[in-house]
Amino acid sequence: MASLSEALSGFGAVIVTGGSSGIGKSFIGAMGILRPDLEFFNLSRHAPDINDSKLNLRHFPCDLAQPLQVEEVAAQLEEILNRGQPAGKILLINNSGFGSYGPFPEPNLSHQLGMIDVNMRALVQLTGLLLPMLRARGGVIMNIASTAAFQPTPWMATYGATKAFVLHWSLALDEDLRGSGVRSLAVCPGPTATNFFKAAGLKQSLLPADSRETCEQVVMTSLRALAAGKSQVVSGWRNRILAAIGSRVPKPLAARIAAKVIARYRPQADSTHSAGSGQASSPQAEKP
Repeated sequence: MASLSEALSGFGAVIVTGGSSGIGKSFIGAMGILRPDLEFFNLSRHAPDINDSKLNLRHFPCDLAQPLQVEEVAAQLEEILNRGQPAGKILLINNSGFGSYGPFPEPNLSHQLGMIDVNMRALVQLTGLLLPMLRARGGVIMNIASTAAFQPTPWMATYGATKAFVLHWSLALDEDLRGSGVRSLAVCPGPTATNFFKAAGLKQSLLPADSRETCEQVVMTSLRALAAGKSQVVSGWRNRILAAIGSRVPKPLAARIAAKVIARYRPQADSTHSAGSGQASSPQAEKP
């Protein structure tokens, strides 16, 4: 397998959604060290707080829940990148997403629909708009899913379903693109050491510290999968075991088990919270 630096050697540009915090921000930081000449384009409502004068980073303010804003930013990126600078392949990292905790449709239906917009529609829209450019230059579409994609997730029903879509859409897309010079990689992190649990009002203490990965660990797993040419990767050995079990248990039984497990994280029976990853109207945190 090629080293991480070698795996990135053919790329000239990296487009990241939700790079203002968490996993998205860690992608920018890690790849900026591996390839200081890479040019980064971040799409999120807030600019990443990265103090590195040598980093080639441009921020494009964008609310991914708004289709017109996604279309406008995609056009700007095309104009910049079609000039041929920087040269090389393009890595598109669809990282933005957010979740909520509570019985559907809490906290409200608008929030649930916004989750669908950001977690699914924006990912499909941005990928579709930029795909002709990726085909022309070559590249990889990396979509950040979740271990929630492998089974129904009561108390986080819409979130888990959107991540199941991301996983299956990414795998199908990879087959659609076979032989085109572009491929797709689905990354499935489990619980990650960000402020997701705090922002959602959940009991993070229920998760042993050694069961939570850092953003940096998720990024390194993702880049190793990129180097190996994989189409799917689950980050963390515990998560790989749980994903394997969750995908094999009959769905009704998996939903019943998940309901009992996820309910343990609720601090109060009448509280509902939301959490996200650099996007939409919820606190900025990474997905579990």
